Amino acid sequence: MASEMGRGVAGRFVVAIVVLLLLLGIGIAVVSVTPAQAAPSVGTGAGSVTQAYLTDATRGASVVLRDGGNRQVGAGRVDDLGSFLVRDLAPGGGYRFVVGGRAGNAFTVLDQAAPSTDLYDQQLHPGFNYIRMRDGITLAAEVRLPPGKTLADGPFPTLIEYSGYQTAAPGDFVLGAAGALAKRPDPTAPSISAMFSAILAPAAGFATVGVQMRGSGCSGGDFDLFDYPTTYDGYDAIETVARQPWVSGHKVGMVGISFSGISQMAVAGTRPPSLAAIAPMSITDDLYSTGFPGGIFNTGFANTWLTDRQHDAQPAPQGGQPYPRAAIAAGDRTCAANQRLRLQTQDIKQIIEDNPTRTPSLHDHRSPAYWASRIRVPVFLSGALQDEQTGPQWTSIIPRLAGNPNVWVQMINGAHFDSAHPQIMSSWYEFLNLFVAKRVPPPSPALTALGPVMYEVITGTPGIPIVTDRLARAPSPAAARAQFAGTPRVTVFFGNGTSTLPVGNLSAPWSHGYSSWPPGSVGSGTRLALNSGGRLGDPGPAGQVAFRPDPTSRPAGTLDVIGPSMLPWTAQPPYHWEPVAGDTGVGFLGAPQQRDAVVVGSASLDLRLASSAPDTDLQATISEVRADGSETYVTSGWLRASMRSVDSAATALNPSRDWLSPQPLAAGFQTVRIALNPIAYAFRKGSRIRVVITAPGGDRTSWRFATPQTGGRVVDTLALGAGGSSLVLPVVPGATAGVPPAGCQGLRGQPCRPYRAAFNGG
Repeated sequence: MASEMGRGVAGRFVVAIVVLLLLLGIGIAVVSVTPAQAAPSVGTGAGSVTQAYLTDATRGASVVLRDGGNRQVGAGRVDDLGSFLVRDLAPGGGYRFVVGGRAGNAFTVLDQAAPSTDLYDQQLHPGFNYIRMRDGITLAAEVRLPPGKTLADGPFPTLIEYSGYQTAAPGDFVLGAAGALAKRPDPTAPSISAMFSAILAPAAGFATVGVQMRGSGCSGGDFDLFDYPTTYDGYDAIETVARQPWVSGHKVGMVGISFSGISQMAVAGTRPPSLAAIAPMSITDDLYSTGFPGGIFNTGFANTWLTDRQHDAQPAPQGGQPYPRAAIAAGDRTCAANQRLRLQTQDIKQIIEDNPTRTPSLHDHRSPAYWASRIRVPVFLSGALQDEQTGPQWTSIIPRLAGNPNVWVQMINGAHFDSAHPQIMSSWYEFLNLFVAKRVPPPSPALTALGPVMYEVITGTPGIPIVTDRLARAPSPAAARAQFAGTPRVTVFFGNGTSTLPVGNLSAPWSHGYSSWPPGSVGSGTRLALNSGGRLGDPGPAGQVAFRPDPTSRPAGTLDVIGPSMLPWTAQPPYHWEPVAGDTGVGFLGAPQQRDAVVVGSASLDLRLASSAPDTDLQATISEVRADGSETYVTSGWLRASMRSVDSAATALNPSRDWLSPQPLAAGFQTVRIALNPIAYAFRKGSRIRVVITAPGGDRTSWRFATPQTGGRVVDTLALGAGGSSLVLPVVPGATAGVPPAGCQGLRGQPCRPYRAAFNGG
């Protein structure tokens, strides 16, 4: 009370003095007195695998991260959601965030060692769940049981699908698909890519868990595109799910296509003890090979995919994916709280701009090839050889799995979706029953009935049936496994789209099996010289040919598609595959084949090149010219000539390189080897092999290239004949095509056009 009286007297005294000064005409400066600002909230710091994050701090406050030795290892400002995050940290204790000069709690940045198994004692139930990770972040997860089943019917063989799409969205897949067709989309429906966990695997008798990657959907954290926290989240999710009482054998498998196929490779490489097997589809080998084919930025699918991921990582409910917006509107406080770190998501496009070459510290641990040799569980890998999204270079993963005795690979001509081809799905079903469910694969009428409906919706044709009873008569799981193990390590399906009507239907009339990739019998390949007059074959007299590569001379792609689309998956996409225009490219055509040439493996176009420019972007395309005058696309390859240096692993068929050492072209001719995407194709007796060399573009569905606009001013010259340029193909000795040839129309993923010679005659 006394102090309040004192403040009142002092206040009246100040007022009296001010009035007196005003009466005397003496001006004064008016000083604004404000209460002292509250100290900023330091929030809560926590450590992840090689990262540290801060939440609930005062927005806009300065923030510094100090390690256990009190060294500054990060600094910036707290974002508008009260968060901050630092990456690429050394594991260890004693880290603290200092916010507005005030030190926060101490915490540990985690290494890659497994946490205490107590973390995995979390209870999950059918429907929507949250799973806590080792760094405190929670991931959304949707548990689905086989149709008509309850937990009382368990335990169930269980599969996990893990991606950043709407994988954990809790809505009904079928109703969502129907709503999308009726243009009334359900925001809570899983994405179509989640079909394996949302409908196919449950129909086949498996329980599934769709796990949402950090930084997407209702999961916490920031999106980091396969960085260490995302990979080890997969480990933690597997161990948590496997502990559930409704999981048979307390072992789980992983399934999924594309995004949720790529994630399986890294997660399996961490060797979770409770992982039984993986079945990745339509993956890539390396993020650089899809993002920078031949060292040239992919402004088509790769760029649009990254844009979509950046959009999905925005915080809900203002942005992000549909289902977290719906969940937050319905009162899901965990989903709302899990948006706190979203503003810390990196600008992926800026990272790409800053890293035009393949930076190992950025790309290695984010790429499937890095993890493949570490995988010990059984693997069933499938993919398409004209994949328009992730690309067909995924086959380079196969040799990295050579030390694993339980690996089966199936490949087929076609587009991105064709890894889920009905003939492949039959083996997929058997594999998962044998190595996850540990049972003789029972016939699955539900999966067989579901296949034609799914294929009709996605491709416009019903496909052939998914066969599920091939091993049903085996007397024991061991006998069934032995029968399955007799399947070739690598199976190639040929002629997909030509076996049954309608044209382009999902069906392959024949296949060949191989014990390795590439088949050992191809040796160092068959070399064909590029000769004068556009001829391809035995070396002729030395010569030269010049052309003016111009990326604007043809349409950029064979379809008006650069982002995710089902158009390339239809039976007969409206391809617009233009021939070479004028002198913007050169072609070389072989003599009619005297016998079938079955070409299986990687290939190389070895050019002796001189250019008027210090750098030039090149595309090489292999095709078949048939006796009837039609031409069929087979594969392509690209190279920015300054990236021509090959590394010590290069072979005659595979000009591998590290993508780190660009060198301008010198004067005169030098060797420039273009790696061609893998080939598995039968050039029939009577047909001709063709190679065309142009600027990048015009021969692919969804890939586009950030190649300079030359305006025809650059002149590239090739040395021909003896000592000049050549094509090296992996021809399998003595192999023949399995069935008579069909027409080129309908070959999935392979445009067809009337052959027209290039200006040089080939």
